[in-house]
Amino acid sequence: MSMKPKIWLSSPHMGGREQDYVAEAFATNWIAPLGPHVNEFERRLAEYNGVGHAAALSSGTAALHLGLILLDVGPGDAVIVQSMTFSASANPVAYLGATPVFVDSEPGTWNMDPEQLERAIVESRARGLNVKAIIPVHLYGMPAQMDRIGTLAEQYGLPLLEDAAEALGSTFDGQKCGSFGRLGVLSFNGNKIITTSGGGALIGNEAALIEKSRFLSTQARDAAPHYQHSHIGYNYRMSNVLAGIGLGQMEVLDDRIAARRAHYARYVALFRSFEALGYVFEYQEEDTRSFSNRWLSCVAFDPARNGGKSREGLRLALETENIEARPLWKPMHLQPIFTSAPMYANGVSERLFDQGLCLPSGSNLTESDWERIEAALRAYFD
Repeated sequence: MSMKPKIWLSSPHMGGREQDYVAEAFATNWIAPLGPHVNEFERRLAEYNGVGHAAALSSGTAALHLGLILLDVGPGDAVIVQSMTFSASANPVAYLGATPVFVDSEPGTWNMDPEQLERAIVESRARGLNVKAIIPVHLYGMPAQMDRIGTLAEQYGLPLLEDAAEALGSTFDGQKCGSFGRLGVLSFNGNKIITTSGGGALIGNEAALIEKSRFLSTQARDAAPHYQHSHIGYNYRMSNVLAGIGLGQMEVLDDRIAARRAHYARYVALFRSFEALGYVFEYQEEDTRSFSNRWLSCVAFDPARNGGKSREGLRLALETENIEARPLWKPMHLQPIFTSAPMYANGVSERLFDQGLCLPSGSNLTESDWERIEAALRAYFD
C-alpha cells in the first residue's frame, strides 16, 4: 500500500462561514435541540428547492421513515422501491413492517425503470398487495425520469416519496429533485455534496405533513405542561449547532455543484482518450431535460469488451495508490436481508453492480490529487 496521502471518494468540504454560525449558536446558548439556525436552515432549504416547507432532521433515513409514516404505511403494506440504491432507501419500509417491492434500473440514468415500475404496480395489486407508495431515487445525483414516474404514480393513485438524498441541486425540466413527490428527502451526511456532519430533511408543499413530521420527530409530545404522548414519537430533530454548519454549507452549495460537474467532465474526457485505444465505457449521461449535481462520478465497463480490464482490477489499482474508489451500490434485491422481497428485474442493476465504479469526486480535490488519479488511470488502461 502506498504511503501517499489518502484521496477520499467524497470527503466533507467546509466553506469558511460554518464556524461563524456554530460560534453564534454557542454565544447565544442555542446548543440543542432547536433554535434560530434550524428555522433559518429550513427556510433556505425550502426556498432553494422550490417547495413550501422543510423539516431539518437527524438523517435522510429519519426523513424516509417519517415520510412513510405520514403516507400511512404500516404492517402488511407494500412500498415500491428502486433496487439500485443505498440500503437507507429500503430499510424504513421494513421498520414499519411493510414489504419492499423492488424495481430494476434503466440504462442511461441507472434509475427506476418506468416499464418495470408499471409492471410492479399492476402485478403487486393482482397478488393482493396493498401498495401504499413509490420511492424513486436520484442515483449519484442523476435525476430519474420524473415525468414518466409521476404520470404512473398519478394514474395508479400512489404518492411519491422522492429520495433525493444524493441529488441536492439536481433538476429535471428545470425543477429541483426532491420537489416532485408528495414528500422529498434530502441527506447531509458527511459524504454528501454539502454536510451538517450528520443530518437530513423532509421537504414538501403540504404544511400539515411537514408540521406533523416536526411533531413526530420531537417525541410526539402533546401540548400539556407535563410530558404527555398520544402518538409514538421519535428523536429525529436536527440540533441548532448542526443547522449552523448547514447554513454555512448552503452558501457554497452552487460552487460545490460546479466543482463536481467539472470533475465529471474531466473524467469523461480522460476515458474518451482511452476509448480511442479501443476501450468501451458506460456513463450516467444527462439528456436535455436533466441536470445532475454529479455527487459521484461513475464509470462502468464490461471486461469481455475491454481485454479483461475490470471494475475490480481498477479499484485495486487505485487502492494501491491510496486512492479510494468504490463499486456501485449493491442492488437491494441482492442483499441478504431482502432476498425474499419481490423484484421486477431486467438485469440492468446487476450488470451495473458487476461493472461499475464510483471514482473520487469530492469538491476539494486538488490539482496534485488529479495528477495522481490520472496517472493511476493511465497506468491501468494504457
